[in-house]
Amino acid sequence: MTREHSNHRSDIYSRITDKIIAELDRGVRPWIQPWHSASPSATVTRPLRHNGEPYSGINVLLLWSEAIARGFSSSTWMTYRQALELGAAVRKGETGTTVVFASSIIRAETVEKGDDVERTIPFIKAYTVFNTDQIKGLDGHHQANVDLSDPFDRIGRAGRFLANTGALIRHGGSSAYYAAAKDYIQMPLLDSFVDEVSYVAVLSHEMTHWTSTPARLDRDLSRYAKDRTERAREELVAELGSAFLCADLGITPELEPRPDHASYIDGWLNVLRGDKRAIFQAAAHAQRAVDYLHHLQPRIINGEGEDVDEGEAA
Repeated sequence: MTREHSNHRSDIYSRITDKIIAELDRGVRPWIQPWHSASPSATVTRPLRHNGEPYSGINVLLLWSEAIARGFSSSTWMTYRQALELGAAVRKGETGTTVVFASSIIRAETVEKGDDVERTIPFIKAYTVFNTDQIKGLDGHHQANVDLSDPFDRIGRAGRFLANTGALIRHGGSSAYYAAAKDYIQMPLLDSFVDEVSYVAVLSHEMTHWTSTPARLDRDLSRYAKDRTERAREELVAELGSAFLCADLGITPELEPRPDHASYIDGWLNVLRGDKRAIFQAAAHAQRAVDYLHHLQPRIINGEGEDVDEGEAA
């Protein structure tokens, strides 16, 4: 990899991390911010590509943050070229939003002994997208479908989704936590929460922790109890996992911060300031956790003959 490419990658990591640090410094969690939208038509969803495919990982945070900061009501984004291909155009004077594409290439190299070896070389590149609110000529197409079902029905679906994971969930006491040694989730009674949505948000957080075991996704939590930095990293994964999953389930997560969030934010800031890739790694772990929970859902055939999980079909 050339020095120029290395510097380019570092610049992308730094720019995005600095943006998130600035929001945390103001006490704003970027993964919660979208649900403060004043738009009465706003629905909880992940940001969507022009073809309806949801964004994942770090791009979810970037686009959520930008949408609320600029007051966009649409959840759909596309590139300048994609807009042109649809017979539309970005309005004059509009500025785009940076998202990233991360992948890797396999390159064959000859080592000193003359043997050929394959090396996996990761890369990341940035590109620009525009919200459909910034594009003219779409004629109402490529807008996210608003879920008009009863909110309590959505909460019921969320409960079934979480139950389908098979996680052992115990109720009682005043604390929510995942007991890794005995592999169960402890939750306060439902009536202890402000509403059912807050209960689902907290349970989704603990469910993300639950995915960490060696039998599941094998995130190393051996230093969680002893190392504040490692604890902050895992709590960031769980926060993002909860936000991603609640968006997938179409419900609004808790808006009031938990008592431990002030100390968590301090921990996250320390981690992010010391490691410009930490937020990317946390978002990737959170995405894998949510994907795993979707994988545990019963498979059904929808009306179009497609195999989907129960949460997606609802």
